[in-house]
Amino acid sequence: MKLTSYWLDTSEPFSGGAKGPIEGTYDVAVIGGGLTGSSAALALAKKGARVIMLEAETIGHAASGRNGAMCNNGFAQDYGVMSDKLGRETADRLYRAFDAGVDMVERLVAEEGIDCSFARVGKIKLAAKPEHYDKLARGQELLAAHVDPDTHMVRREDLASEIGSDRYYGGLVYRQSAAMHVGRFVRGLAEAAARRGVAIHERTPMTGLTAAPGGGHLVSSPKGRLTARQVLLASGISQVGPLGWIRRRIVPVGAFLIVTEPLSVDLLDRLIPRRRNAVDTKNLVNYFRTTPDNRLLFGGRARFAVSNPASDEKSGAILRAALHDVYPELCNTRIDYCWGGMVDMTRDRLPRAGERNGIYYSMGYSGHGTQMSTLMGTIMAEVMDGRAALNPWKDFAWPAIPGHFGRPWFLPLVGAYYRIKDRLQ
Repeated sequence: MKLTSYWLDTSEPFSGGAKGPIEGTYDVAVIGGGLTGSSAALALAKKGARVIMLEAETIGHAASGRNGAMCNNGFAQDYGVMSDKLGRETADRLYRAFDAGVDMVERLVAEEGIDCSFARVGKIKLAAKPEHYDKLARGQELLAAHVDPDTHMVRREDLASEIGSDRYYGGLVYRQSAAMHVGRFVRGLAEAAARRGVAIHERTPMTGLTAAPGGGHLVSSPKGRLTARQVLLASGISQVGPLGWIRRRIVPVGAFLIVTEPLSVDLLDRLIPRRRNAVDTKNLVNYFRTTPDNRLLFGGRARFAVSNPASDEKSGAILRAALHDVYPELCNTRIDYCWGGMVDMTRDRLPRAGERNGIYYSMGYSGHGTQMSTLMGTIMAEVMDGRAALNPWKDFAWPAIPGHFGRPWFLPLVGAYYRIKDRLQ
């Protein structure tokens, strides 16, 4: 069993890196080489900007290469709750922004010729308890009436057409959702940006960010210092560099995944016949899907803990037990990959993007960023070009989380709280 991301292990390493020291003057410095940074750098380069992108590790190393690669439309929260909280007009606008994110991924895959197995397979949200089905059905009525007619309910007696498991009580299908090989996608975006002249430096963390005399910003790194007229932080929960203001507003939460050995087509036809992305309704959520080479990926919030090899193995054991609960016939199936990654979670589980003290940022995708990060990278290129009204999160305040200073000391308490909720609700 490899303790590494399946997506990164089965995609070609990024080959378009710049050589030499960091120096010179640029229109934009992008900090972070994940989906947000790579899509932003590509969009900025298409506008004719001189762009440099600094990545502390390698392209896609963090959340962008460690997720379930589900490109799901709509936000994670209950649509009715969001409509009551934000107002229907705002809820509809945000819901459609996530839809636009899936469209943006599909467009970039086609325009840049990225071989990442993108497919509109749809998503099914599975009711973990009978009462969860009733809640899903109420939400689907509102969705179909106001913002997403491409949804429908599947009753428990009909669920075999979607999932070969007796564990669930029905589900809600979102037909616009997609799946892809996210490692090949994020590295493909970076290669496309490099082809358009973006200077991309891997293993180059930002270590300093200050105002430059006469305007702009000075960006420091172990390889040298540059001047940029604008800076975009696409760094997520990075613990590297002078990002204390952001760290007080984002909670890094571990997400863990396992991937089986390749399975026969006949077996997959029984387990997940339509090859949809699947996610359940628990607070400590489980999600699963097939991979392009016929494996089954199974992930979730197995533990509220940081990701490291020992933690990943413990979480992998929990996920293996959950996999066997959903699919008992996989009890003797080999697990080939097990890994973890850190999700940049905001307090309300909605992204944040904007500008502060002349520095632009977009992050906080809260576990649903594969499509939104790609969309927001592209949108932030427009925002930095003077079109701030395009930012769907421009009116959202972002206060610091009380008692949080960057290290998530409270995660075990949060995990215990959600385990209790899952038992009681």
